[in-house]
Amino acid sequence: MGIGFAGLTNDARVLSNWMRQLALSSRMTYSRPLPLSRVAGALADRAQLNTMEYGRRPYGVGFLVAGYDALGPHLYEFSPVGTCFEYYAMSLGARSQSAKTYLERRIDEYKEETDLDKVVMHGLYALRETLQQGKELEPASVSVAVVGPGSDGDVAPGTKPQKFRLVEGEELKRYLDKMEKRRNAANVNAPATAAAATAATGQPSAAETGAAGDSAGTATQGESGAQPGQQPGDGSGGDRMEE
Repeated sequence: MGIGFAGLTNDARVLSNWMRQLALSSRMTYSRPLPLSRVAGALADRAQLNTMEYGRRPYGVGFLVAGYDALGPHLYEFSPVGTCFEYYAMSLGARSQSAKTYLERRIDEYKEETDLDKVVMHGLYALRETLQQGKELEPASVSVAVVGPGSDGDVAPGTKPQKFRLVEGEELKRYLDKMEKRRNAANVNAPATAAAATAATGQPSAAETGAAGDSAGTATQGESGAQPGQQPGDGSGGDRMEE
């Protein structure tokens, strides 16, 4: 599981540590990984309580949660009001509307894509849309992470284990070098102000995160039968539950 966030770093740290404890508890109690839908549902319930009880404040952070379980790749958007929806494509944070526009226009190109490299490229192009006109992504201002099926019992036969890992250095530069340059693009350093998470059908999910704080975020997920925007039947915590 990997997350990208926009908002208060301290709140993000508190919630991410709580999610780790939740996953460890499932592993120790039931000897199995926790389904992503249950993580998303528990996260939404925890945040929603803070909007109801006196003396508490809502969490000041939003999450994009990408992961891979027995049902395949998943991508959830969590908001501070206590909602958590599963999407095929989503962006989060400041200047995220430009990334949403890119993802909505090209959903047919990636929703059933099985090539991880191509899905990551769509995430990077969406990320670039949040920059000022004429600027390009730079390796120093972009982080890419890949998350897929783990190396334990939750991996289907014949599936290559792919735990969370960062894509850095020459591997990241290879992706950036493959991007088509913008027209009249200035060759200047530009801080990345977005976070992205991508997932392809039957392939590891990928998460790209930029600067923390009020950074923007984009996310794409490919899966057979996808429709633009929200996945059908998925509300707070999602309907996909594993008993």
